[in-house]
Amino acid sequence: MDRLRELVRLHRMGTGAREVARLLGMGPNTERAYRAALMAAGALEGPVDEVPELEALKALVQEHLPSKVSPQQTSSLVPWRERVEALLGQGLGPRAIHDRLRLEVEGFAASASAVKRMVRQLRKVRGVRAEDVAIPVVTSPGEVAQVDFGYVGKLLCPRQKVARKAWVFVLVLAHSRYLVADVVFEQSLPTWLRLHVDAFEQLGGVVETVVPDNLKAAVLRAAFTPDEPSALNRSYREVARHYGFKVDPTPPYAPQKKGKVEAGVKYVQSNFFKGRDGQDVDVVRADLKKWLAEVANVRWHGKTGRRPVDVFREEELPALRPLPTRRFTPVVWKATRVHQDSHVLFDRRFYSVPWRLVGSDVWLRVTDASLEVYADDVRVATHTRRGTGLYTTHEEHPPQHRADLRHRSRGYWEGRAARLGDEVLTYVRAVFDSDEVLSQLRAVQAMVTHLETFPPERARAAARRAHYYGTYSYGGLKNLLRQGLDLQPLPLALATPATASLTQPRFARSVAELLHHPAVPQEPEIEPH
Repeated sequence: MDRLRELVRLHRMGTGAREVARLLGMGPNTERAYRAALMAAGALEGPVDEVPELEALKALVQEHLPSKVSPQQTSSLVPWRERVEALLGQGLGPRAIHDRLRLEVEGFAASASAVKRMVRQLRKVRGVRAEDVAIPVVTSPGEVAQVDFGYVGKLLCPRQKVARKAWVFVLVLAHSRYLVADVVFEQSLPTWLRLHVDAFEQLGGVVETVVPDNLKAAVLRAAFTPDEPSALNRSYREVARHYGFKVDPTPPYAPQKKGKVEAGVKYVQSNFFKGRDGQDVDVVRADLKKWLAEVANVRWHGKTGRRPVDVFREEELPALRPLPTRRFTPVVWKATRVHQDSHVLFDRRFYSVPWRLVGSDVWLRVTDASLEVYADDVRVATHTRRGTGLYTTHEEHPPQHRADLRHRSRGYWEGRAARLGDEVLTYVRAVFDSDEVLSQLRAVQAMVTHLETFPPERARAAARRAHYYGTYSYGGLKNLLRQGLDLQPLPLALATPATASLTQPRFARSVAELLHHPAVPQEPEIEPH
């Protein structure tokens, strides 16, 4: 339609039809159809310098040259038009609408092309909406960086000697389009934090705002509306607080809101990573660094019309915030629940918390050197991560009257007994050895714990008496103390120290002990009368 005025002008100049078609790049049939319509309307006659405006010529052509009607007047989707329109309003695309109807509507046989045509018609009728308009965002130097991951196939892991799925991490400075990238085998939280630290160090500074995707490492709860605040991962807050940048998460299902890094990821995938499947990741990482320096960041960018490295050095680098003097210590926050044994699990080790928090949800703040436990934003426990034991337990965390029961070694309880006295230690050892088959650990635990509630003198006396009479049960020792038998003197035979080894059977009596008792009085002899 934009060539109608030129067609009229050429014909008014007396130019032949074939020459008009050649000059305007039209086919002869097309030129003939337009010429006939304009001739019927009388538009080809008149002065050359008074050619009608395009709108008037367009109306004349539409009046005398009606549009061709498609042979198929009725779409096969007419019975489901309202359903298609409703699904389109919910954000589904043509392919998704076709699949949904195929699953939910019995006897549905329309093609995917028919769905595409109807969706095209509905969008045309609906017109352009305000939210369909892409608003170019102009950012100042050092203001915004966008970050994202992109899958790049399988690369060889030199440590495991196998091909593993790999991703490229890309950071794009929004103003200069300067790229920073690295290859990883995982998208875990520690990796996510480390990549940010490495990227800032490569840049030599920090931007004001980082725009991440809604991956779990960065954002726990997405922001669907401006009024609904995002719940940032606590670990990501730590790195943001340390470097002094703000986090502006991308809304869900809106990759265009971080289009610069989306384009950057696609550029790295299609340009650098094509044909690199199965290569050694260390080799790929070295080649990627060289490619960034010699190709990606020195190319002429289509949007800015400049080389990213030049814009970065001249405008963006001076605007970046300086790096902190202290390097970031990786911090991992993890939500967990306190187990029944008043411990929490992290990295296959158990750490104790106060026993009253059993069953509660707590947060762990973990560094390479320490683990802190927070309940309702109050720190309730701090542990060192050094050591190799399975359990790290503070003595004050389990219930005080049951805390010692976790100790299962004989040496521990013999040590507790030794602190009460040698007599108690000898007695405890005898209890342990009193049965060759049945373990006496529980009995010893109860005995030592009970003896510790008495003065040391009574504990030693009770142990001497129980050992002398062979009382090796907790109940017998408890009754002995309850009745105060430990306060009574033992037979003379125990004048020797209790620690001396027995030289005679346990229940035997020495001659001295037997003679110590007075003889039985005998009846006096009766003299005969």
